[in-house]
Amino acid sequence: MKKAIILAGFLSLFISNTAQSQIDEDQTGAWYMYFWNTSFGESQWGLQGDAQYRNWNLGGDLEQLLLRGGLTYSPKNANIKFTLGYANITTGEFGDGNETVSENRIYQEALLPHKLTDRFYLTHRFRYEQRWVEDQDFRTRYRYNLFLNVPFNQKNLGKGAVYLALYNEIFINGEREIGDGREVELFDRNRFYSALGYAIKDNLKVQAGYMTQTTDAWTKGQIQLSLHHSF
Repeated sequence: MKKAIILAGFLSLFISNTAQSQIDEDQTGAWYMYFWNTSFGESQWGLQGDAQYRNWNLGGDLEQLLLRGGLTYSPKNANIKFTLGYANITTGEFGDGNETVSENRIYQEALLPHKLTDRFYLTHRFRYEQRWVEDQDFRTRYRYNLFLNVPFNQKNLGKGAVYLALYNEIFINGEREIGDGREVELFDRNRFYSALGYAIKDNLKVQAGYMTQTTDAWTKGQIQLSLHHSF
């Protein structure tokens, strides 16, 4: 019985690694995204969220469908925003297969924006996730993202601004064992993104860019189109 369990563990690792190796790193993917946030009048409370349709290719080969939303709180006299949120993620396999894996996630986030000189808008984002992934043990993950927006044609990011948008985000797994003898690396992934943005209105911006995502198993590029809405 013990030998059978060990063999099953090795087989699951082999199948997992084989599936990952089949990902075509030269094929460009595409992510289509909508980000939103709002506040309750003049209060310190609000809501934020995003919907993302991610593809292994330019469209049709589902990588992930991500729906996320959270309650925000901004303390008085402090340039910081806290979020408590929930996300539902459906992850598809690469290629012609239709198999999917579901995930439910709770997260806590701190967002710290600040400005360097007249044109450099920096934001630090710290996020801690608790993850319930189908057919895996409970997992956690730590994320840090550094955003930089630089307007070209004016000093602010208000209506009419054309700007450069950059970010780099690193993901670190809280646990390595995920059940049935399977393990993941401490380093989960890194994302580097560069884009051009345009402020249609003070509260509505669009970005078109390219993101490189790197894991231990593969590195892949994605075109990204996103809409950013405050109301």
